[in-house]
Formats: sequence, structure tokens, C-alpha cells
Amino acid sequence: MFNFTWGILFVLANFAFFLICYRAFGKSGLYAWIGVMTVIANIQVGKTIEMFGIVMTLGNTANATLFLTTDLLNEKFGRKEAKRAVWFGFFTLIMTTIIMQMALRFSPEASDMARTAQASLSNIFDLMPRLVVASLTAYFVSQFLDVKLFSWAKGRYPKAGQLWIRSNGSTGISQMADSLVFCTIAFAGIVPWDVWFQIFITTYVIKLIISVLSTPILYWARSFPVRDDVEGQQAK
Repeated sequence: MFNFTWGILFVLANFAFFLICYRAFGKSGLYAWIGVMTVIANIQVGKTIEMFGIVMTLGNTANATLFLTTDLLNEKFGRKEAKRAVWFGFFTLIMTTIIMQMALRFSPEASDMARTAQASLSNIFDLMPRLVVASLTAYFVSQFLDVKLFSWAKGRYPKAGQLWIRSNGSTGISQMADSLVFCTIAFAGIVPWDVWFQIFITTYVIKLIISVLSTPILYWARSFPVRDDVEGQQAK
């Protein structure tokens, strides 16, 4: 029960910081959010929790806010800005992976504190190559798919009140692709297929639920008067 209650607060905190970031910094804040949360999602995925008898990884909330961010960019500033943000997140993830791998290669000094810090950093950042490839590929495929599908839906459901169709439709399909690509590359052939299927389903369902819950947040954020609005109208 604690994990469920804390999980609600955790999701609300993520949404609150997202809104603050956009309200305070506009489009630049959305780019910053993409960069930070791309890294955070891949750190949190290393922690597993149990909720209602189901074992799941963290990172699903951070992942859901990435789709929320690209949808908001696409809605207010156009497809070009959304694609640019995806590239920025992809670059951030690769850059962080390479720099931290290089940092881990340094030999720590002989004190217990330094060795403990080295071990802790290794547990977080010294991931298996297969997981790194899975994460990068899933991000690349799903985020660009989301941008393309949202733009397609925007042409067919252009009304302001139809934002929920554009967002949930594109995100639902894209997150399925995200979960499928990641689970296949990371776990196929390593765990039994029934276990693989359970991981895939639970991961996708959790992401989908959080994304649906984020729909009011998207509507609210769209209404914010930010200094980039004029540029966004011109980009459309």
C-alpha cells in the first residue's frame, strides 16, 4: 500500500515539475525537460518495485512525460520542433552514456569512501551493452513514431477539443513500440517467453495508464501563456 500511495505522489510531483518547467521557461524548458528526463528514466529503470503483487521497474513516469513533452511541442510549436527535441534527447542519452563510461574507467583512490562511490556509480551507469542498445533503439523508434503519428492525427482531428485523440492515439501506439523494442532487445532469449510477455504487458500498461492520466496536464499546459507562443503560431 505504501508503494501505491507514494507512487501517486511521485506521479503528481513529476507532473507538477513539468508544468513549472514549461510555465517558467517556455519552449526552452521543454527541451531541458527532454534532456533531463531521458537520463533520469534510464537511471530509474534499474530499480524494481512491487505493487499489487506485480514487479515493475521505475522510469515509467519519466518515460511518459517524454511523450507528453513532444506532444506539447508538436501541438504548440510544430512537428519540426518536436523532432528537434527528440534528437536532443537522443544526443543527451548517448553523451551521458559515453561520458559516464569514461568516468568509471578512472581508478579511484584507496579510501573506503572512494571505493564505495565507485561501486555505487558502477551499479547505476555501468550497464550491460545489450540494455544500452535496447534503451537507445526504443527511444529512437518510439519518439519519432510518436511525432509522426501526432502530426498525422493533427491533420485529421485538428480541433482544440480533439487534442486528447491526437495525444492518446499517438502515444498509445508509440509506447507499445517502445515497450516491444526494449523488451525484445533486452530480454528476448534471456528469460522464458511467458516471463518476457509479462514484462512487456506490465510495462506497456503502466506507461499507458500514466499517459492517459497526463491528458488533463497536456490541456492545462497548452493554455499557458508563454513567451514562445508567437513563434509557435508562426511555425504552424
